[in-house]
Amino acid sequence: MNEARDFIHVYEPGDLARPVLLLLHGTGGNENDLVPLAEAIAPGAGVLSPRGKVLERGMPRFFRRIEEGVFDLEDLRLRTAELAAFVESAGTEYGFRDRPVVALGFSNGANIAASVLLSRPGLLGGAILFRAMTPFEPDAPIDLDGTRVLMVSGEHDPLIPPENSEQLATLLEKAGAEVRHERFPGGHGLTNRDLECAARWYGERF
Repeated sequence: MNEARDFIHVYEPGDLARPVLLLLHGTGGNENDLVPLAEAIAPGAGVLSPRGKVLERGMPRFFRRIEEGVFDLEDLRLRTAELAAFVESAGTEYGFRDRPVVALGFSNGANIAASVLLSRPGLLGGAILFRAMTPFEPDAPIDLDGTRVLMVSGEHDPLIPPENSEQLATLLEKAGAEVRHERFPGGHGLTNRDLECAARWYGERF
């Protein structure tokens, strides 16, 4: 099976001189959820937006979890490799392999984006991670030199302890990524302030 057809997805080429945003929705989302956010944060960028293939009580996700905040690490490993293969195959099929790919993920989507960063250095040129957790700790050193990452966390997020998101930021920085970690008042849901921060950061970096 052609990997670029293995996920239900949306692809929009956008301006060929600009990056392609890999949109990764949260639990219960779909391939259309983050398209308006992409348009607001990165006007003119291309969009590759897959739907997660794991179902939790009928809600799409990108990988399984054992319980809230506890990931099925074996499934995460397999699904991360599957998503990375999809991105590579789509780049060939749609002709964007020479363009930077920047992940834009929320919650479960941000977590698998972080997993791709830690598992496949160099596949992504950058990432915007809304409400991300540490997916795992790498067994060996990785090189993320030149990778630009924005993390945006909620100060009162009931699902993600502050030390967990700080751990992820530290992991990425130690690997050589340029990391900006912002914390705003609020919980797990997104606010206009989150989107404005992401739009400014993206405009400065890409």
